[in-house]
Amino acid sequence: MPTPDPNRHIPLDAVRDAAAAVYGAAVRTPLVRLWADAPSPEIYLKLEALQPIGSFKIRGAYNVIRQLPADTLREGVWTVSAGNAAQGVAFAARKAGARCSVMVMDTAPETKIRAIERLGATIVRATYDECWRTVIAHGSDRMTGHFVHPFDDDRFIAGNGTAGLEILEDLPDVDAIVAPLGGGGLLSGIAAAVRALKPGTNIYAAEPETAAPLSASLAAGRAVYFETWQASFVDGAGGKSVLDTMWPLLKPLAGSIVVSLDDVARGMKLVAERAHVIAEGAAGCAIAAALSGRAGAGKIVAVVSGGNIDLPTFAKLVGACE
Repeated sequence: MPTPDPNRHIPLDAVRDAAAAVYGAAVRTPLVRLWADAPSPEIYLKLEALQPIGSFKIRGAYNVIRQLPADTLREGVWTVSAGNAAQGVAFAARKAGARCSVMVMDTAPETKIRAIERLGATIVRATYDECWRTVIAHGSDRMTGHFVHPFDDDRFIAGNGTAGLEILEDLPDVDAIVAPLGGGGLLSGIAAAVRALKPGTNIYAAEPETAAPLSASLAAGRAVYFETWQASFVDGAGGKSVLDTMWPLLKPLAGSIVVSLDDVARGMKLVAERAHVIAEGAAGCAIAAALSGRAGAGKIVAVVSGGNIDLPTFAKLVGACE
């Protein structure tokens, strides 16, 4: 288990270095206006659901694996994931010609399980609690090869930060960016890029009310567990705690916007209707948070982090919305 570094920092140069390489696997995703009903803020959607694996995780995963030496790749790689990081690591490993295995938590939807299998990775099933212990410990006796952490790795974070560079290129006068919080790798990466280039931009986490450890941590002034955690269809966001090692990167954020599951589903429905994009639950958190008005006025970007959700579940959720 790594020791927390109170001065942990992701330099802009690391993000720019990632930007010179990640498009070997990732694509530059569009930023589109969401035409919501007044009095909603001016909202733009960063469509990471359009990545080859349907999630932003391809950016960070590829940035890690491209830097691994050949002898490490020969031993194989593995990760732990609810599904999106697993697809990112499996995709990047396949491009590098490396074996990949994934410890998959039991809350992962079948859509993500099938996608991991299609990418050639070996699946090792585990409980949510075992997976979270593995995330904290940075390892597991059940797995072999090189561990690619799904978020707590500077290279992974720098790769994610390339989305922030794209947002600034497409919307230089952005006022706020909202992204879902799972482990914090997406938010930390975007913040590394945006704070360096446009420091006045507010960056907010979005969390479901059933799993909001960053909100609790910001209130406590330290990384804490979320005592009333519950599983939900928001499987890609809302962990049980903020890792001590991630806290130095997350505490400078403008805040955490906590949203109800009903608001998440309504956000998913609105984006399907107006932008014709399927957003998974974590992405729906960012959409709902942006629509709430709590990210302030001006131009607000909601990061649609992924679109990997079982279609029957999606249909049920949006069909039940008023």
